[in-house]
Order: sequence, then C-alpha cells, then structure tokens
Amino acid sequence: MRIIFMGTPDFAVPSLKALVENHYDVICVVTQKDKPKGRGYKVVPPPVKEYALSQGIMVLQPERLSKEPETIERIRELNPDLIVTCAFGQILPDSLLAIPKHGTINVHGSLLPKYRGAAPIQWAIINGETKTGITTMLTDSGLDTGDMLLKAEIDIPDDMTAGELHDKMSLLGAEILIKTLKKLEEGTLVPVPQDHSQATLAPRISKDLGRIDWSAPARNIHNLIRGTTPWPGAYTYLEGKKIRVWRSAVGEDSLNHESDTETVPGTIIGLDKECMTVQTGNGTLRIFEIQAESNKRMTPYQFSLGHGLKIGMNLTSHEEE
Repeated sequence: MRIIFMGTPDFAVPSLKALVENHYDVICVVTQKDKPKGRGYKVVPPPVKEYALSQGIMVLQPERLSKEPETIERIRELNPDLIVTCAFGQILPDSLLAIPKHGTINVHGSLLPKYRGAAPIQWAIINGETKTGITTMLTDSGLDTGDMLLKAEIDIPDDMTAGELHDKMSLLGAEILIKTLKKLEEGTLVPVPQDHSQATLAPRISKDLGRIDWSAPARNIHNLIRGTTPWPGAYTYLEGKKIRVWRSAVGEDSLNHESDTETVPGTIIGLDKECMTVQTGNGTLRIFEIQAESNKRMTPYQFSLGHGLKIGMNLTSHEEE
C-alpha cells in the first residue's frame, strides 16, 4: 500500500516512524515550511521532515495546499493508495481528498467528537478532563468532522502537564494508527459517524491564555498551569515583574481557606521550603516551582532568598495593578 504521510510537529513523528518500522511503503512526506525558532531565530526544519530525510523519504513543503494546485497534481502523480495525516496543520482541500482510493486517515488527539481542532491535548487539561484519548478518523472537508474508525483512552492524572500528556498521546497515536491500517487491510474497519451535537472545539492556544486570574477557583488555575506547560506557560506578576509558574497543586481542605472571603485573591498566605500558598477566588493554590524572567526555575523559597518574596505580597494578573 503506497502511503503519503502528512504531519509536522513532534507529535506526528511516532506515527510516521511506526509506518516505516512496520514496513509500509511511505512514498512521500508532506509537511509545513521550515521556520525560525529560538532566541537566534535560526531556521529549522519541522521534526517530521528531519525524520523523513533520515529515512530517505521525499519531502514536499507547500505553503498552503488549497492555493497550490501544482503540489496537489504532484501528489496525484505519485498515485497514493492512502494518505495518513497527523497534526499537519492545514485543512485539506477536496481536490486532495479525492486522490487516494482508500481515502485519508487522520490521527487525532482526542476522543471525538470532543475537542475538534488544533489543541485538543491542552484544552482537555485546562478544562479539567480526567481522561482523553486518540481517535483515528476518515478525513472530510470539515474540521475533524469525519467518520471515526478506532479509539483508545488514556487517563489524565491530577498532576500531569500538557507536555507529559502530549508525549504519551503521540506514542498511543502511533499504536492506534497501525491497528487501524491492519483492519483496513483486513477489510474489517467500520466507520462510525460522529454525533455532531456532542462536538466541542479546541482552538489554537495563544500566549495570553497563560495569564493567571487569581479570582478564579484554585482548581481552574491549577488546570491552566498544567494545560499551558510547557507552552505557552502560565504566568503572573509580582511587583510588576513577570513570573512563570511551573508546578502547582490545589490546597488541601484542612488549610481552612476555601471559605475565606476577606483575603484578596492573589495574596501569598504561606511560604516554606516546599511551596508558597496563594489565596484564589475559591480555595488555595500551592505553588512549587516558579521562574522569573532571565532566571532559572526554582522553588518560591529559593526565589525569596534573593528577591524578598514574603507572606502578604500580592500576585496580580497584570503588570501594574
């Protein structure tokens, strides 16, 4: 079976690698353009391109498939039996979807129809889900609206970050992709239409999403911190300086601050060598690791030794409040 693989970030690499290692005939990889990255803005290739080139696989990098009929014609000439997509980053035009005789199969990082869109892993954590999963699906012209093929669930522990979940999900996606293709070859795949009335969206994450609103409940803030780690990162301000928050936990009921309506949200009400405790709009949040700009990650206690952090100070949502 001649396969064209379309994907871009780290999440897609295990799926491409699984195709290669299971001896599928990957005739071409389509990925996004090389982009500047890091402080030096050095132009680097997408992870999928790097792996494809290491395996001697031809790579195409269209700017926008919907506006490049010559690229679609090139794909048509390659005569694929199947297209596999995984975090490619573009909506596929109907002219492309019509090419492969077995259609296009997508590896999506949620239990569809929930969390359609670009950032299902982050939004699942931000919204406090306790489980998510992988869905393989037949791609149509909509946004993750095609018929579902196979699903696999994965638990989300209370301390798991989006980065940690991403890594587990990428491996699970590769596993479910191979199971899907084996069923396709056996003729036992049964597409199941999605219940569109149950659909939810997972739009792209913006940098501003990580801004902490201390008037929100502790649970919501904790989920935001987990869901935006490692990118774009949850942050707050201390005396006008931006502070990144890396690790947290919801305060225990025994701290007896959940019903506290007098303490201003964002107030530091506890500080020891393990963590600092912050009042929120409902309950308290324990923070174990922070990072000031141009500094390394450290415990709040370590930070307090050189920056005067102390009980009674206020963390704020904006640079000046």
